Amino acid sequence: MNIAVVGTGYVGLVTGTCFAEMGNQVVCVDIDAQKVEAMKQGRIPIYEPHLDVLFERNIKQGRLSFTTDLESAIKPAQIIFLALPTPPGEDGSADLSYVLGVATKLGGIIDSYKVVVNKSTVPVGTAEKVRDAIAATCKSEFDVVSNPEFLREGFAVDDFMKPDRVVIGTDSEKARKLMSDLYAPFVRQGNPIYMMDARSSELTKYAANAFLATKITFMNEIANLCERTGANVDMVRIGIGSDDRIGKRFLFAGIGYGGSCFPKDVQALAKTADEYGYEFRVLDSVMQVNATQRTIIFDKIMKHFGNDIRGKRIAVWGLAFKPDTDDIREAPALFLIEKLLAAGASVSVFDPEAMHNVQKSFADRIHYASDQYEALKDSDALLIATEWAVFRTPDFERMSSLMKSKSVFDGRNLYDPQKMQQMGFHYDSIGRPVLN
Repeated sequence: MNIAVVGTGYVGLVTGTCFAEMGNQVVCVDIDAQKVEAMKQGRIPIYEPHLDVLFERNIKQGRLSFTTDLESAIKPAQIIFLALPTPPGEDGSADLSYVLGVATKLGGIIDSYKVVVNKSTVPVGTAEKVRDAIAATCKSEFDVVSNPEFLREGFAVDDFMKPDRVVIGTDSEKARKLMSDLYAPFVRQGNPIYMMDARSSELTKYAANAFLATKITFMNEIANLCERTGANVDMVRIGIGSDDRIGKRFLFAGIGYGGSCFPKDVQALAKTADEYGYEFRVLDSVMQVNATQRTIIFDKIMKHFGNDIRGKRIAVWGLAFKPDTDDIREAPALFLIEKLLAAGASVSVFDPEAMHNVQKSFADRIHYASDQYEALKDSDALLIATEWAVFRTPDFERMSSLMKSKSVFDGRNLYDPQKMQQMGFHYDSIGRPVLN
């Protein structure tokens, strides 16, 4: 099939590349001319495991191309995916200006039947708004479909190529047939394609992310209670995770969720509920708890140093909101660095992939280490903010020789408290006893 993908962020680039990998002819459109030129030359603008291999192969074989010219991409396309940003507005609602702006332009371009697909995460009723924006100037037949993505950064390629389900929202049989044919190669093992109305499809995406955010937040609340009762959150996690009604995933306590999806999607769903006159009290609590969860590890550091860290050097391992991505949007690490700097500490950081993005925000306010050990040199404490695999089994003897004070504050519970005690570290984590 001929496919156009408008927007080349995480979702758009993964979508376009994976469709090309299945033999489709894909043109990706972006207004950033410099970014488009770089992609034409084979330079991928994001870090996502395994994406580079597919990206390079499909460019080389002529199935994947890039342009700033919307019309040239749309004219031959049978299906047009809108993978545009929907950032939160000041009131928490999703900003649809990018989506509706492109939809308005499509109205003047579409001259034969097309399926326009909302791939962006959008509020209930957006498909209708997109349809109205196109219809205002379009004289040809078209359908608007909701097809939410369920991609996990760090696993996006696998999630797209082998989806556990595909959700398609439309009332058009013609669009259903075209979308079913497009996704058929991805679900050969029998995973379902769920057909539903557009509004249900749109809400499904928000409901999924909000539920997962709630699950994380609940476990963080349990961790906080564990610290007060003397229980160990790891034991509680194992005890409840074995219940198949609950499941083992998203039960790890930490310093809160971040990223491009959970924060804005929870906020947007709560705003949607408010617009329809419904008080979504669970989501209000989730947002409140997540905001305070980020401060817990900072409070532990302050307490350890007698509430005065002026002149202290704090090393931070991990900047991305999660491992296997360079995405720092709403990353707890950034919030914590700001708190440390405001309290008078100096900060040295290391992350395997996200350093360049952090430099855009912090410039020379912090030190950027060449590796995780250089970050530790003369440090008074280590703060672990992201659970990268490279941090899981470090050289503890080397750490001891580099650190001024053997204090580790682990926001991701990577190490065994007893082993850390035996090696002479002051080790404080989330929801587990501190052994002195």
